[in-house]
Amino acid sequence: MVEAKSYRVAIIGAGSAGLFAARELAKNGIYVAVFNRDIKPGGLAEYGIYPDKVKMKEGLRKQFASCMDSANIKYFGNVKVGLHGDITLNDIRSFGFDAILVASGAQGTKWLGVPGEDLKGVYHAKDIVYHYNLLPPYSTKEYEIGKNVIIVGMGNVMMDIARYLIRDQKVEKVTSIARRGPAETKFSRKEMEYVGSNFDLDDYKNELFKATPIMRSIYQDPDLSLKFILNSLETCIEPNSSTIFCLKFLSSINSILGDKNDHVNAVIVEENTLIEKNGTIKAQSTGKMSRMDCDTVIFAIGDGVDPEFGLPMDNYEYYKNPKPRFPIEGISYEAFDPNLMQDIEDVFFAGWARKASDGLVGIARKDGINAAQAVLQYLETISPKNLGDPTAFEREFLNDHPQTVRKKELRILNEEEKRQAKLQNIEDFKFSSNEEMLKIIQENKVSQY
Repeated sequence: MVEAKSYRVAIIGAGSAGLFAARELAKNGIYVAVFNRDIKPGGLAEYGIYPDKVKMKEGLRKQFASCMDSANIKYFGNVKVGLHGDITLNDIRSFGFDAILVASGAQGTKWLGVPGEDLKGVYHAKDIVYHYNLLPPYSTKEYEIGKNVIIVGMGNVMMDIARYLIRDQKVEKVTSIARRGPAETKFSRKEMEYVGSNFDLDDYKNELFKATPIMRSIYQDPDLSLKFILNSLETCIEPNSSTIFCLKFLSSINSILGDKNDHVNAVIVEENTLIEKNGTIKAQSTGKMSRMDCDTVIFAIGDGVDPEFGLPMDNYEYYKNPKPRFPIEGISYEAFDPNLMQDIEDVFFAGWARKASDGLVGIARKDGINAAQAVLQYLETISPKNLGDPTAFEREFLNDHPQTVRKKELRILNEEEKRQAKLQNIEDFKFSSNEEMLKIIQENKVSQY
């Protein structure tokens, strides 16, 4: 067992994984500093869940507030960690921290690398989700959403984007494109209820009819796919737009075309077939191309980790030690340098920073706790770097970074947002810019003197 308050651990990121890891470490007597890019904690639980799921968000906010309640946990919001941020990993080391736990989620974006991805009107799903969830600075950016939108991907994130386009933007048509078939959809039945009234069932049946011979060749039952869709449509809410929502299968984006103003106006898709390989269903291209007109393309194909930390990466993920010293349930939480073929001994990962896009809050919570256990085991093998009073570091840091937001300032912000919600007679209120939030905090601090 590590000696109480002797060790210091820095956690980067204040989402589910980071906050539950902080609580676990603090429970074991560790001084924990949570550095968060955003002013408010919560990560995707705050800025990724659809805005009208207020009760769910409120429940999670209470859990997160409970996590940060320990006196051993210090919060430093509005601080970006990275090579081009406010501080770097080496800065954190120089502050006297014994270990760094990266729990920043998957802040990078996955792209296919096809021609035309840099055209106007081409976005990543994360940008749109952050925009309608009012995460600065995405909340104040302009996104040119046209009338005919193609979403690449067919999971729950796609469904959230489709819901936003259909019920809020009220576009004319939304088409989700998937490289595999009807049996490989990743969205849940629950998500369909918000957009099912706009779903073009006849078009789906045509897509299923075309895919049926391929599905049967690999022993998939198209009737099960149809049953899933029909069951999903049973509990749909009333439509509020005339948007047409379609699913297109066995299609991969080959390129994105633009007009004379460099704005997207079509995509070229390649037709696929399906093969079974080592028990896994894979898409295989046929070489047959076709054109689909559109004026917006949104990629919902998953996320990648943030390259800004300067940690070794491969295929959108950080390298983890293949032979971990402190495995938890057989999983490596330890950073690794493949060039030197050695571990980066003081850096650990948790949540989506360890494995991008893997699970929701419950899984992130468990992963954060497990990562904290790995860090605790590591601390038992080393001596503390600094036995002095950690408040000296806090004073110095706040002097150098005056825009930092602490726990007491979060309480000011939370109370004002609740007051605004009551004044405006709405369930939930958020300030949409950092400037607004910092102004509210400063005004309330001044008024308390």
